Amino acid sequence: MKKPQQNTLQKTVNTFAAIAVLLSVLSITVSPALGSDDGSFLIPSRGYSVDYYRSYGEPTLRASITGDTEFERGEYADIHIKIANIGSIDGFKRLYANQNSIPASQEELIALAEMKEEKDCTTAKGIKANLTSESDYIHVEPTTSLQTADELETGHTQDLKFSIRIDSTAPAGEYELKLPVNYEYQHNALTETSKVVNLGIAGTGYTREYYTKNVVLPIHISIKKEPLFEISSVSGSLKQGSTNTINVTYTNTGETTAEDAEVRFVSLKPLSTSNTIVRLGTIGQGESRVASLEISADSEALVKNYSIDSEIKYVDDKGKTELSDNMKVDVPVEKAESKISTTVIIGILFALVFIYQIIKMLRNRKKNSENASGDEND
Repeated sequence: MKKPQQNTLQKTVNTFAAIAVLLSVLSITVSPALGSDDGSFLIPSRGYSVDYYRSYGEPTLRASITGDTEFERGEYADIHIKIANIGSIDGFKRLYANQNSIPASQEELIALAEMKEEKDCTTAKGIKANLTSESDYIHVEPTTSLQTADELETGHTQDLKFSIRIDSTAPAGEYELKLPVNYEYQHNALTETSKVVNLGIAGTGYTREYYTKNVVLPIHISIKKEPLFEISSVSGSLKQGSTNTINVTYTNTGETTAEDAEVRFVSLKPLSTSNTIVRLGTIGQGESRVASLEISADSEALVKNYSIDSEIKYVDDKGKTELSDNMKVDVPVEKAESKISTTVIIGILFALVFIYQIIKMLRNRKKNSENASGDEND
């Protein structure tokens, strides 16, 4: 009575084991390839595929800026970069693989179909481009530093846009940005055999090996040569309630000459200026000019440093009128010297006159008394 139950249990176990093996083989065969740590891809067992052709070629990426590559100091701009894929196939190699289960003529057609699939080896997939700057004067906006593209076939281009900021003190000249690009490409295509068809997959399919590649593309930009001004010295003093001349020296530390330069001053209370615009003339590279500014300070001004805004308007070497960055002129206001007010002086004068009159009156009385005494003696 127990033997039939044992046989039934054994059959059930064997059935589940067979199903598990079948599902395991099926999942290995038809599931997508998984990437390995070294950048290559694991493929289904070679027992389910055959390799007829090997292609020799891969993507070749180049990058260049579209539009103007020259920027100005202090500029915040979008930089448009075009990535081009110029990859090519150097050739194909026919491998001596065959399937004994199909006629040779049919197999050759299958082999030629695989060779066509091998042509995808020059397509870059899953592109990730990250613009970076090694210069302290050029900053890439973090929100735009990473750009992506699904794929880029050979002979095609992909436009990317990044945002950069140029420091206002950046020296003119050539700069190189870096564009690291990460992508995958098909290294090999294999034809799935009839064993895969027997597992229930209709039609001829392909198993593909992918490699991952990293390249760094150079991006060249330049910063325009132009005048650059700085305040090299400020001389003169100012006291509460007084007016004085402050001399401000401007130096052209840039690379070109500034023509017809003039400086404009803007002051706020408690300071005021009588001449808001001072002509400087032509300022060559490395040259300095002094602007004399007459400044008044209110008597209620606090004893501290005040700032006056200044900016220079000039004509550059291309005849274009430009405006410099704002430059702060630090003006220290000192405590006024103690002085006797007019009211006090008038009061003192009145007091002196009053005292004089009293003294004079006392002297007259004394004199009169002496005269009276003399008359009595006579």
